[in-house]
Amino acid sequence: AAALAVDLGLIALFGASHSAMARPAFKEQWTRIVPPAIERSTYVLLSSVCVLLLMWEWQGLDGTVWNVQSPAGRWILWGLFAAGWMMVPAVSLMINHFDLFGTRQVWLYLNKQPYTALPFRTPMLYGRVRHPLYIGWALAFWATPTMSLGHLFFAGTLTIYMIAAARIEERDLIGHFGETYRAYRARVPMFFPRLSEAAQAEPKRPAVPASVYSKTLKS
Repeated sequence: AAALAVDLGLIALFGASHSAMARPAFKEQWTRIVPPAIERSTYVLLSSVCVLLLMWEWQGLDGTVWNVQSPAGRWILWGLFAAGWMMVPAVSLMINHFDLFGTRQVWLYLNKQPYTALPFRTPMLYGRVRHPLYIGWALAFWATPTMSLGHLFFAGTLTIYMIAAARIEERDLIGHFGETYRAYRARVPMFFPRLSEAAQAEPKRPAVPASVYSKTLKS
Protein backbone atom coordinates (compact mmCIF):
# COMPACT_ATOMS: atom_id res chain seq x y z
CA ALA A 1 0.00 0.00 0.00
CA ALA A 2 2.84 2.38 0.82
CA ALA A 3 4.58 1.66 -2.48
CA LEU A 4 1.34 2.22 -4.41
CA ALA A 5 0.80 5.53 -2.64
CA VAL A 6 4.32 6.73 -3.47
CA ASP A 7 4.06 5.63 -7.10
CA LEU A 8 0.65 7.23 -7.54
CA GLY A 9 1.94 10.46 -6.01
CA LEU A 10 4.90 10.50 -8.41
CA ILE A 11 2.62 10.01 -11.41
CA ALA A 12 0.25 12.71 -10.14
CA LEU A 13 3.17 15.13 -9.73
CA PHE A 14 4.31 14.49 -13.29
CA GLY A 15 0.77 14.80 -14.63
CA ALA A 16 0.15 18.05 -12.79
CA SER A 17 3.33 19.66 -14.14
CA HIS A 18 3.01 18.24 -17.63
CA SER A 19 -0.66 19.07 -18.21
CA ALA A 20 -1.33 22.10 -16.01
CA MET A 21 1.63 24.04 -17.42
CA ALA A 22 0.44 23.33 -20.97
CA ARG A 23 -2.92 25.02 -20.48
CA PRO A 24 -3.34 28.48 -22.04
CA ALA A 25 -4.58 29.98 -18.76
CA PHE A 26 -1.42 28.85 -16.95
CA LYS A 27 0.80 30.14 -19.77
CA GLU A 28 -0.79 33.57 -19.49
CA GLN A 29 0.18 33.75 -15.83
CA TRP A 30 3.54 32.02 -16.23
CA THR A 31 4.75 34.45 -18.89
CA ARG A 32 4.27 37.26 -16.39
CA ILE A 33 7.06 35.63 -14.38
CA VAL A 34 9.37 34.28 -17.09
CA PRO A 35 10.04 35.78 -20.55
CA PRO A 36 7.81 34.30 -23.27
CA ALA A 37 10.93 33.14 -25.13
CA ILE A 38 11.73 30.59 -22.42
CA GLU A 39 8.17 29.62 -21.50
CA ARG A 40 8.33 26.40 -23.51
CA SER A 41 11.87 25.42 -22.50
CA THR A 42 11.16 25.94 -18.78
CA TYR A 43 8.06 23.79 -19.19
CA VAL A 44 10.16 21.01 -20.71
CA LEU A 45 12.79 21.41 -17.98
CA LEU A 46 10.32 21.14 -15.10
CA SER A 47 8.54 18.19 -16.69
CA SER A 48 11.90 16.45 -17.16
CA VAL A 49 12.80 17.02 -13.52
CA CYS A 50 9.52 15.36 -12.53
CA VAL A 51 10.34 12.40 -14.78
CA LEU A 52 13.78 12.06 -13.18
CA LEU A 53 12.17 12.17 -9.72
CA LEU A 54 9.67 9.51 -10.78
CA MET A 55 12.48 7.24 -12.03
CA TRP A 56 14.55 7.82 -8.88
CA GLU A 57 11.84 7.26 -6.29
CA TRP A 58 9.65 4.68 -8.07
CA GLN A 59 8.76 1.80 -5.74
CA GLY A 60 8.81 -1.65 -7.27
CA LEU A 61 5.86 -3.99 -6.73
CA ASP A 62 6.38 -7.73 -6.40
CA GLY A 63 4.58 -10.13 -8.66
CA THR A 64 4.69 -11.12 -12.32
CA VAL A 65 1.64 -10.55 -14.48
CA TRP A 66 3.01 -12.31 -17.57
CA ASN A 67 6.31 -13.74 -18.70
CA VAL A 68 6.54 -14.78 -22.35
CA GLN A 69 8.77 -17.82 -22.71
CA SER A 70 8.74 -18.21 -26.48
CA PRO A 71 11.92 -16.73 -28.06
CA ALA A 72 9.90 -15.53 -31.04
CA GLY A 73 7.34 -13.89 -28.77
CA ARG A 74 10.04 -12.17 -26.73
CA TRP A 75 11.73 -10.84 -29.89
CA ILE A 76 8.39 -9.50 -31.19
CA LEU A 77 7.67 -7.70 -27.92
CA TRP A 78 11.19 -6.27 -27.69
CA GLY A 79 10.81 -5.10 -31.29
CA LEU A 80 7.54 -3.33 -30.48
CA PHE A 81 9.19 -1.81 -27.40
CA ALA A 82 12.04 -0.42 -29.52
CA ALA A 83 9.59 0.77 -32.18
CA GLY A 84 7.63 2.70 -29.57
CA TRP A 85 10.71 4.48 -28.28
CA MET A 86 11.93 5.30 -31.79
CA MET A 87 8.47 6.53 -32.73
CA VAL A 88 8.52 9.24 -30.04
CA PRO A 89 11.40 11.35 -31.49
CA ALA A 90 10.36 10.46 -35.04
CA VAL A 91 6.91 11.95 -34.46
CA SER A 92 8.39 15.16 -33.04
CA LEU A 93 10.66 15.46 -36.09
CA MET A 94 7.61 15.21 -38.37
CA ILE A 95 6.57 18.64 -37.07
CA ASN A 96 9.49 20.51 -35.57
CA HIS A 97 11.55 18.86 -32.85
CA PHE A 98 13.26 22.10 -31.79
CA ASP A 99 10.04 24.06 -31.47
CA LEU A 100 8.54 21.25 -29.40
CA PHE A 101 11.42 21.39 -26.92
CA GLY A 102 11.55 25.19 -26.81
CA THR A 103 15.03 25.64 -28.29
CA ARG A 104 13.75 27.31 -31.49
CA GLN A 105 12.03 30.01 -29.44
CA VAL A 106 15.24 30.76 -27.53
CA TRP A 107 17.34 30.73 -30.71
CA LEU A 108 15.04 33.26 -32.39
CA TYR A 109 15.14 35.47 -29.30
CA LEU A 110 18.94 35.39 -29.11
CA ASN A 111 19.10 36.36 -32.78
CA LYS A 112 16.61 39.18 -32.17
CA GLN A 113 14.02 37.62 -34.46
CA PRO A 114 10.33 37.53 -33.59
CA TYR A 115 8.78 34.18 -32.89
CA THR A 116 6.60 32.95 -35.75
CA ALA A 117 4.19 30.09 -35.24
CA LEU A 118 4.83 27.05 -37.39
CA PRO A 119 2.42 26.39 -40.24
CA PHE A 120 -0.34 24.02 -39.25
CA ARG A 121 0.28 20.71 -40.96
CA THR A 122 -0.75 17.08 -40.60
CA PRO A 123 2.27 15.31 -42.13
CA MET A 124 2.77 11.56 -42.36
CA LEU A 125 1.39 9.83 -39.26
CA TYR A 126 -0.64 12.90 -38.31
CA GLY A 127 -2.68 12.32 -41.43
CA ARG A 128 -3.75 8.92 -40.10
CA VAL A 129 -4.09 9.47 -36.33
CA ARG A 130 -4.34 12.61 -34.25
CA HIS A 131 -2.04 11.44 -31.44
CA PRO A 132 0.84 9.37 -32.83
CA LEU A 133 3.08 10.59 -30.00
CA TYR A 134 0.86 8.90 -27.42
CA ILE A 135 0.78 5.72 -29.50
CA GLY A 136 4.57 5.59 -29.37
CA TRP A 137 4.56 6.02 -25.60
CA ALA A 138 1.89 3.33 -25.19
CA LEU A 139 3.96 0.84 -27.21
CA ALA A 140 7.01 1.61 -25.08
CA PHE A 141 5.00 1.14 -21.87
CA TRP A 142 3.12 -2.06 -22.75
CA ALA A 143 5.42 -4.04 -25.06
CA THR A 144 7.51 -6.12 -22.68
CA PRO A 145 8.06 -9.88 -22.51
CA THR A 146 8.01 -9.76 -18.70
CA MET A 147 5.33 -7.61 -17.10
CA SER A 148 5.75 -7.05 -13.37
CA LEU A 149 2.97 -5.74 -11.16
CA GLY A 150 4.81 -2.42 -10.78
CA HIS A 151 5.28 -2.12 -14.55
CA LEU A 152 1.58 -2.87 -15.07
CA PHE A 153 0.60 -0.15 -12.59
CA PHE A 154 2.91 2.32 -14.35
CA ALA A 155 1.66 1.44 -17.86
CA GLY A 156 -1.99 1.44 -16.81
CA THR A 157 -1.97 4.76 -14.99
CA LEU A 158 0.07 6.50 -17.69
CA THR A 159 -2.28 5.18 -20.38
CA ILE A 160 -5.30 6.54 -18.52
CA TYR A 161 -3.46 9.84 -18.13
CA MET A 162 -2.67 10.05 -21.86
CA ILE A 163 -6.28 9.38 -22.84
CA ALA A 164 -7.51 12.07 -20.45
CA ALA A 165 -4.78 14.51 -21.55
CA ALA A 166 -5.63 14.00 -25.21
CA ARG A 167 -9.27 14.92 -24.59
CA ILE A 168 -8.31 18.05 -22.64
CA GLU A 169 -5.84 19.09 -25.35
CA GLU A 170 -8.45 18.67 -28.05
CA ARG A 171 -10.88 20.85 -26.15
CA ASP A 172 -8.23 23.57 -26.08
CA LEU A 173 -7.50 23.09 -29.77
CA ILE A 174 -11.15 23.38 -30.73
CA GLY A 175 -11.42 26.54 -28.67
CA HIS A 176 -8.37 28.01 -30.39
CA PHE A 177 -8.78 26.82 -33.98
CA GLY A 178 -12.52 26.30 -34.18
CA GLU A 179 -13.84 24.62 -37.31
CA THR A 180 -10.36 23.94 -38.68
CA TYR A 181 -9.65 21.51 -35.90
CA ARG A 182 -13.21 20.18 -35.85
CA ALA A 183 -12.77 19.18 -39.49
CA TYR A 184 -9.46 17.49 -38.72
CA ARG A 185 -10.99 15.61 -35.80
CA ALA A 186 -13.89 14.45 -37.95
CA ARG A 187 -11.54 13.24 -40.68
CA VAL A 188 -8.76 11.58 -38.67
CA PRO A 189 -9.20 9.05 -35.81
CA MET A 190 -7.74 9.75 -32.38
CA PHE A 191 -5.56 6.67 -31.84
CA PHE A 192 -6.48 3.85 -34.21
CA PRO A 193 -6.09 4.46 -37.97
CA ARG A 194 -8.78 3.34 -40.34
CA LEU A 195 -6.77 0.55 -41.96
CA SER A 196 -9.58 -0.33 -44.35
CA GLU A 197 -9.47 3.08 -45.97
CA ALA A 198 -6.83 4.53 -48.24
CA ALA A 199 -4.62 7.21 -46.76
CA GLN A 200 -6.44 10.50 -46.99
CA ALA A 201 -4.80 13.50 -48.58
CA GLU A 202 -3.79 16.41 -46.42
CA PRO A 203 -6.62 18.96 -46.32
CA LYS A 204 -6.29 22.26 -48.07
CA ARG A 205 -6.90 24.01 -44.76
CA PRO A 206 -4.21 22.39 -42.63
CA ALA A 207 -5.07 21.40 -39.12
CA VAL A 208 -2.81 21.50 -36.11
CA PRO A 209 -1.92 18.07 -34.72
CA ALA A 210 -2.72 17.31 -31.11
CA SER A 211 -0.08 16.33 -28.54
CA VAL A 212 2.43 18.72 -30.05
CA TYR A 213 0.98 22.15 -30.84
CA SER A 214 -1.46 22.17 -27.95
CA LYS A 215 1.53 22.64 -25.68
CA THR A 216 2.87 25.60 -27.66
CA LEU A 217 -0.31 27.61 -28.01
CA LYS A 218 -0.16 31.16 -26.82
CA SER A 219 -3.27 32.42 -25.09
